[in-house]
Amino acid sequence: MGNRRHSVRAEGEILSISPGEPLALVADLAGILRAAMAPLLALLLVLMPLAPLAQPALAITAPELRSQRSLQDLQPDMHGRDLKQKEFLKASMEGFDLHDADLRGAVFNSSNLRQANLSNASLADVVAFATRFDGADLRGAVFSNAMLMQSHFRDAQIEGADFSEAVLDLPEQKALCARASGVNSRTGVTTRDSLRCR
Repeated sequence: MGNRRHSVRAEGEILSISPGEPLALVADLAGILRAAMAPLLALLLVLMPLAPLAQPALAITAPELRSQRSLQDLQPDMHGRDLKQKEFLKASMEGFDLHDADLRGAVFNSSNLRQANLSNASLADVVAFATRFDGADLRGAVFSNAMLMQSHFRDAQIEGADFSEAVLDLPEQKALCARASGVNSRTGVTTRDSLRCR
């Protein structure tokens, strides 16, 4: 290999390095990098105290955005309203009057409908995930084809409610069967049959 020399250019300087001087090259390059980085580090140190003043960017998902629009219209008395395919994400609707409301295809995700009046409401094809219906008046409501996973119905009044083809957690279905009675006036289906009670 002989006395071949390698040239490296850094900030207008040419460094000549022979094959036996790799450590010298590394030291020279480290010095050049330190000199180049010093102004950047100084700028960073000046700007760092300003970082807490910057507001973090908040992201919102499409369901949350649609839910916010639905929630803007919420009022404690919404009986008989057309609320088809509305989305209610973490909506607090405790004690709301929704009797005779058309909620077909609506989505309730982690919502609170405790003590709500949903009597004779149309809830076919509803998706209610992790939603509380505890103590709600569900008499005569139609929940056909509803997806009601992880939703709870403790002490809900269900006389004449129709749960045909609804998907419920097994413990909830058994608890509802224990107090199921009546016939739905619109569908003619008994509550016990709609829940597939044995």
